[in-house]
Amino acid sequence: MIIFCVSKSVSSLLIRKLSWESVGLQSDIRRLLAKRCCPSVVQMTHVFVYGTLKKGQPNHDRMLDVSNGKSEFLCSASTVEKYPLIIAGKYNVPFLLNIPGTGQHVHGEIYSVDEKMLKFLDWFESCPHMYQRTRVLLKVEQQCGEGGEERPELGSTTDAFVYSTTTYEPDWLENTAFSSYDSYGDHGLLYVTREARDSR
Repeated sequence: MIIFCVSKSVSSLLIRKLSWESVGLQSDIRRLLAKRCCPSVVQMTHVFVYGTLKKGQPNHDRMLDVSNGKSEFLCSASTVEKYPLIIAGKYNVPFLLNIPGTGQHVHGEIYSVDEKMLKFLDWFESCPHMYQRTRVLLKVEQQCGEGGEERPELGSTTDAFVYSTTTYEPDWLENTAFSSYDSYGDHGLLYVTREARDSR
């Protein structure tokens, strides 16, 4: 089937009207149409953050720093499948272990980021050595206010990139699995920032 694109509005209408077999395919087609039909439009990617990059957490300022790129908060969401979200290592780093079906439904935030921010996040997360960037299915739990990009509907299922890991220590599987990460929580495992590590 050949689709002729004539405008951004027409491509958006096609995406809404056509029924795709998977959420991931729909996202891929949306990005392809935006790139081919509207080359002047900045390509944005959805990223799900669950740890120190969330609002109110130690590294959230990295998402706000325009020198790293552009990011826009879209909504709160949780993973459709269960995963172990644990805190590990001498710096109390949160890790989402890529073991679907175990652990808990993990709560976090979906951001729309540009290519520059995505490259920064790859560097910041030591991808692919410490974390690997993969897709995850998410259920939208709460939307924010008005913004520049159309938000996923409340209660709908969408997909985004997430930084999870398969390169973990075997004993990490014994750590407590959390549904939501908070560096300042009752667990007492305060995250050690990179700046604090350098000063030790």
